[in-house]
Amino acid sequence: MAGATASLLGLQKKSLREQALSALRAAITSGELEPGRHLVETELSEMLQISRGTLREALRQLEQEGLLSAGPRGRLSVRHLDEKEIRDIYSVRAALESLAARTLCELPDREHVITSLRAAIEAMAAAEKASLQERIESDLEFHRTLCRLTGNETLLHSWESLEGSIRMSIMFAGRDKGVKNMSVDRHYDIVTAIETGDASLARNTIREHMDTAAANLVA
Repeated sequence: MAGATASLLGLQKKSLREQALSALRAAITSGELEPGRHLVETELSEMLQISRGTLREALRQLEQEGLLSAGPRGRLSVRHLDEKEIRDIYSVRAALESLAARTLCELPDREHVITSLRAAIEAMAAAEKASLQERIESDLEFHRTLCRLTGNETLLHSWESLEGSIRMSIMFAGRDKGVKNMSVDRHYDIVTAIETGDASLARNTIREHMDTAAANLVA
């Protein structure tokens, strides 16, 4: 019975950590925790009603995701991106997603790929009147799907390591500029290019997509 109790406690702890992660991500993405704000563990643990140990686990994860940065003495604050960092992030995204697009174009049968990508775009369209956080997640899911469909786990892992920074770049720019990049039509252009099987066209479409997105965010 002791073993069962330990397992149940482990699940409960994991659940609390995941709930804390979701709540903190939402607070950062919405601007409730604004860029540059120093985080005080005692305040956050009381607000979330969790132990400081569980909170620290969540904060470490958010730091790894690029949402938080460590200052002097390890004090954490909400990360603030400058224009160069945003352009750098989108340049790396362009390289990764161009590789994904080329890989998908080289598949002998792309029907399942196109079906999955169109489904992701339909989810984006359905989220157009939802919260900013939901729109961000649906947009990211399209690009995550693009990378996942390649079957290249290293590519997918590399892309996922940028997710926190992508979210922060949207926070830097504000809602209006961020939403402008979530146009359904712009994403259909990517799918159409991949559907042709023309790797050069798909690669150029991705790069134009990312160049425009970065320019919108820093404008």
